[in-house]
Amino acid sequence: MRKIVFVLLIALTANLNAQSDSKAKTLLDEVYAKVSGYDNIFIDFKYVLDNTQENIHQETRGDVTLKGDKYRFNYLGATKIFDGNNTYTIIPENEEVVIEGTNGEDEGTITPSKMLTFYKDGYNYKWDIAQNIKGRNIQYIELVPIDSSSEIKQILLGIDTQTKHIYNLIEVGQNGTKTTITVNSFKTDQPISKSLFTFDRPKYEEMGYYIINN
Repeated sequence: MRKIVFVLLIALTANLNAQSDSKAKTLLDEVYAKVSGYDNIFIDFKYVLDNTQENIHQETRGDVTLKGDKYRFNYLGATKIFDGNNTYTIIPENEEVVIEGTNGEDEGTITPSKMLTFYKDGYNYKWDIAQNIKGRNIQYIELVPIDSSSEIKQILLGIDTQTKHIYNLIEVGQNGTKTTITVNSFKTDQPISKSLFTFDRPKYEEMGYYIINN
């Protein structure tokens, strides 16, 4: 789940390395300004992973709801909730919940709460191709890690130039793995329950879940 969080969150970002393409930075700044003005965001996405050398092809979907630093992320049958203090990973298949404090994750881990700021350092980027996809003008920006030891070779971020929303993201790994995330639905300022980002511990204890505190 951490891998998909990392890739998905590339989709909303700005304020990158000053050595990079100024035209690309302008567009990314517009994306940043647009998404940072929303009270909450809901993204439904398609996730495709391909590695021809290993003969791997996987397709699935997921969704994430964000409000400020808080988020609720659903993927591969599991749910991850961050309430502002702790992260709760609920895994029904194993009937367990893993609880981690804010210090429980690696400093470099990308989480939804960092999605608008984590790109301030670490990547060079440039203006890439434009494509007309189903009547939408999609402008791609290429991002390349500054760290030569990064597992990521390049990222192509597709932006709808009219809405300033992300259409898709393509990540190519050094090992040849290609990950594509396409946004199926991008909704903003939706009515959401106050308990959406709250973990109901008594509920899961009554269901017999094993609760692990890390």
